[in-house]
Amino acid sequence: MISIQFLLTAFVVVIAPGTGVSYTLALGLGQGRRAALWAALGCTFGIVPHLAAATLGLAAVLHTSAVLFTIVKWAGVAYLLYLAWQSLKSGGALAVTAEKSAESGWTIAQRGGLINILNPKLSIFFLALLPPFLSGNAATATLEMGLMGAIFMVLTFAVFVLYGTFAAAARTWLLGSETVMRWLNRSFAAIFAALAGRLAVERV
Repeated sequence: MISIQFLLTAFVVVIAPGTGVSYTLALGLGQGRRAALWAALGCTFGIVPHLAAATLGLAAVLHTSAVLFTIVKWAGVAYLLYLAWQSLKSGGALAVTAEKSAESGWTIAQRGGLINILNPKLSIFFLALLPPFLSGNAATATLEMGLMGAIFMVLTFAVFVLYGTFAAAARTWLLGSETVMRWLNRSFAAIFAALAGRLAVERV
């Protein structure tokens, strides 16, 4: 039921840098490995509503409702711009600094979850990604999509943990210079702003 083609496709999708990867890297660099793990967990569970929507057919409703799509899209744009500001702001939640903040894991995970929840394209993406790998048996279609979704989430968490662990390991090498930290913060802000711009021009 789970083909090598699906696993390869899912892996390529997960490993491609995007908003969740950028968030996990920022937390790994700014706050260390523990924060990166919570970021990876939050981003992973932020996928759940979209997988559920695809499995239950609600993604089709989002795809055909321009108003609903637009509402979720602009909420996502606003949130990404907020994250960009948090990267630039002195003492911001995503600012890369030499001092580790004492943010709770739950707060970090919540932000990561919202990043994916407020991206309406994910539901439509899963609606397009999963069906081609179904066996064709209508009786087991829901179970198959649920299983593929679970595997996709496991891959997401594993890959994001690797990204975050790498960033945390690089922390001590990169944070010895105020100039490096300043440019890291500007870079993350630019990435989040660019992702907001890309989401803003998305159409149903």
